[in-house]
Amino acid sequence: MGEHLQRLQDQLSRTQAAVASLRRLLRPEPAGVDVELRPAPARRVAAVRGTVTHQEVLSWYAGAMAELDAVIDTPTGPAGGLYDNALFSQGRGDVLVYVPVAAPVPDLGRVHGTELPPAELAVTVHPGTHDTIDVTYGELGRWVADHALAVAGPVRETYLVGPRDTPASEEWRTEIGWPVFRVADTGPRPS
Repeated sequence: MGEHLQRLQDQLSRTQAAVASLRRLLRPEPAGVDVELRPAPARRVAAVRGTVTHQEVLSWYAGAMAELDAVIDTPTGPAGGLYDNALFSQGRGDVLVYVPVAAPVPDLGRVHGTELPPAELAVTVHPGTHDTIDVTYGELGRWVADHALAVAGPVRETYLVGPRDTPASEEWRTEIGWPVFRVADTGPRPS
């Protein structure tokens, strides 16, 4: 009985978060994200790559991270992911999840060593559960449209604190990096 009640409470919490997210999308408040333009240097990583649908991404991510955890004992930083724009715009796209490593990684199963290319990113941090991360993406996208030139390339997420670190979703912090070309003046564009 207690497990059933907990499942119902969890489902209610997810539904409430989804409703709040939809309300924010339909009646957005002024952009409330702090954005930093920052170069991301090339980085050696152990990674798992796949093409997934939007509905599959969470379960695919969990399996890919379990494989990385089984192979990599001591990552040199937080886990992350590269998400192709097609995943969001067309519902299916390429995903690469990774953990940074110091030394080359031999291929083992789906895990392979690769190097993330350098990029210039507009970066913000999404606090809390991923149920409302789409709103933060929207606010960051609006900022990019107003202040920089977006460039082709996957969006980068870095899981500063996530479900692998704590079950307390209010403590999660996901850094989102949008690839951009920095323009000389990053102030608002004239109307």
